[in-house]
Amino acid sequence: MIRVPAEATGRLSDAWRHCVGTGRIELALRRDYQDSLKLLQDDIGFRYIRGHGLLSDGMAVHRPYEWEGARHVHHSFTYVDQVVDAYLALGIRPFLELGFMPEELASGQQTVFWWRGHVTPPRSYGEWADLVRATVAHLVDRYGLDEVRTWPIEVWNEPNLPDFWENADEQAYHRLYEVTAAAVKEVDAGLQVGGPAISPGADEWLGRFAEFAERRDVPVDFVSKHAYTSGPARHVPFGTHQTLAPAQHLLDQFATPRDLLKGTRLAELPVHITEFNSSYRPDNPVHDTAFHAAYLAPVLAHGGDHVDSFSYWTFSDMFEEAGPPTALFHGGFGLLTHRQVKKPTYHLYAFMARMGEQLLGRGDDHLVTRHADGRVTVLAWAPVDASGETPGPAQHRVRLSVPLEGAGEAFVRRSIVDEEYGNARTAWQRMGSPRSPRAGQLDVLHEAAEPGRRHLRLPVADGRVELDLTLSRHEVTLVEVSAVVEEAPVWSDERRLLGTSVEEP
Repeated sequence: MIRVPAEATGRLSDAWRHCVGTGRIELALRRDYQDSLKLLQDDIGFRYIRGHGLLSDGMAVHRPYEWEGARHVHHSFTYVDQVVDAYLALGIRPFLELGFMPEELASGQQTVFWWRGHVTPPRSYGEWADLVRATVAHLVDRYGLDEVRTWPIEVWNEPNLPDFWENADEQAYHRLYEVTAAAVKEVDAGLQVGGPAISPGADEWLGRFAEFAERRDVPVDFVSKHAYTSGPARHVPFGTHQTLAPAQHLLDQFATPRDLLKGTRLAELPVHITEFNSSYRPDNPVHDTAFHAAYLAPVLAHGGDHVDSFSYWTFSDMFEEAGPPTALFHGGFGLLTHRQVKKPTYHLYAFMARMGEQLLGRGDDHLVTRHADGRVTVLAWAPVDASGETPGPAQHRVRLSVPLEGAGEAFVRRSIVDEEYGNARTAWQRMGSPRSPRAGQLDVLHEAAEPGRRHLRLPVADGRVELDLTLSRHEVTLVEVSAVVEEAPVWSDERRLLGTSVEEP
């Protein structure tokens, strides 16, 4: 039995809720996307959202034209305004990623993704600077300087990968960053700009980025990178399978920027993990499983020890990097493509949103917090075997003694997500994995996607409640403990229900 301290050890970090990823932001023009984002915000409440393609052709910002034999450029912000308006209306702000290159400004023809984001440097850095300056100035004009100063502005995405930046040319990225940061700061020196938004396996870029920024006196307000634990993709038709490293490797990746930047000018800057997940592939079905929620639970519990934010990639299954989704389950939290059927990882985040502000204790398999009104909340998870060599333990026991003042009894509410509960994928497989579920089948999937619920009443002894939790394989469970205030009348007695006489004391 682990005795959880009665005194708080600090505040629970909310770095897990600071930002969430989305596919290309052009998708936010869709009504069903906005409906899904509203559900996400109602249940979880992220502060920022980051996606690709702000300056890509689908957003139609860069509009070159000829007039009287000369080339001119018009900047159009109709779609940008609609996207940002939709975000702000739902209580979430943009974490701006400046990319990709408009086709008419790109120096080459190389693109990435099904929707063809151009990834070559600008043919004119002056025209690129004008585009950045005009975009940021428009946002300031429309939404106000105080507001836009709160929006981080990230330069590009994973320039260390040749798929995202021609030849992964580091010097060319430094030039792009310098020109872009200068354009942003010309609008207002208080705006936040940062990078280098590198993928895993390129940490050596961080030191050189710091050296470049100091040598050239280039503004950097935050450092960003990505973290994944998946190995090379093994493709099947319309899907991908990958090996996974233990989840601790994500936390190790979170810690590297501050370790590597010690002694540099960037050492004390905020660190944002602007993408993280097990797999970066939207067509990897591991995202849909109870295993995945249990795998990521310790990352959400401990990630804030290392970084200022870590952004799940991505919230929506409408995630078109390899093309439109071809299956019911695809990539994200489970929203949108199958009419808001939630997945286990969605519930993990929703459980985190119900944790308290005061941190009482943490371990390898649990997190304990207290709310301002005295309620105690426990998140517990079963260990997983990321190697796949074993299915993981069929049962896992967590025994905790938690403090609860001012009560003789406790009301305990337990919410369960595992292979059976809160897991629409299990029900979908049992019904034959239908490609396009009918209305009745969708009703079943919605029902299956809800967590299991249990309610208990336990004694409080010496200001403590003993919780003896047995978790099933890959379970994530939320336990909410509150004081019982009995309001039943004195004549209430369950023994009277069938009309039996009860002897009065």
